[in-house]
Amino acid sequence: MIGFVDAVLCPSANHGKRKSGLLPSMIVIHYTGMKNAKMALERLCSPEFEVSSHYLISAQGEIFQLVSEDRRAWHAGVSYWRGWRDINSKSIGIELENDGDQPFPFPQMTSLISLCKDIQRRWVIWPFNVLGHSDIAISRKLDPGKKFDWECLARAGIGMWPKPPSADRIMASSESNFLEMADLVGYDTSSGLVPVLDAFRMRFSPCSSGYLKGSDCSLMFSLVNSFSIDQSLKIS
Repeated sequence: MIGFVDAVLCPSANHGKRKSGLLPSMIVIHYTGMKNAKMALERLCSPEFEVSSHYLISAQGEIFQLVSEDRRAWHAGVSYWRGWRDINSKSIGIELENDGDQPFPFPQMTSLISLCKDIQRRWVIWPFNVLGHSDIAISRKLDPGKKFDWECLARAGIGMWPKPPSADRIMASSESNFLEMADLVGYDTSSGLVPVLDAFRMRFSPCSSGYLKGSDCSLMFSLVNSFSIDQSLKIS
């Protein structure tokens, strides 16, 4: 089984072949939304529920591997990112033990960082392809939620985090500009502003609410600028 050497093996029956010979180029992070890791493992490994992930990390930081990284786990569902809709064939899914209302403990985050770095040594995973379920399934999924520390992950060299704009560099609010930039980043903009704005804020500005503001546009611009994302990377 291709994967993290120190993981506890807990094989799931729920996986298949990656389609069209695709290799992992994304990491998708979830929370389990369940009471404990034991219940989550039972669900992720049972053929009855037809759902799985490659890994699950307990609140104490123990890493369980359910599916080999070269196989297609069933974690993303209906989703979209950077032109792709079969995210399962392009990604490695990581579930975190969390009911959705709690902070993510330090041991768990430490293990997640170690696991992500290990995955990045095996596969080509660009920063803008380290994602939450809420990024790829806007309007449908909220995990890993507002309490997940994306900035901590980015400081460890995993994923993206925009530099907050200074007060004198706040852009004018523009729905068309915001959606154009969101499309460049990778979001599904086909349903208009509200679901994209909600998903973006969920990750990068969880305290924000209400109508589109210039600060949202400026933060999105900073995100695009940080990683020099352009149309040539649209389906990378």
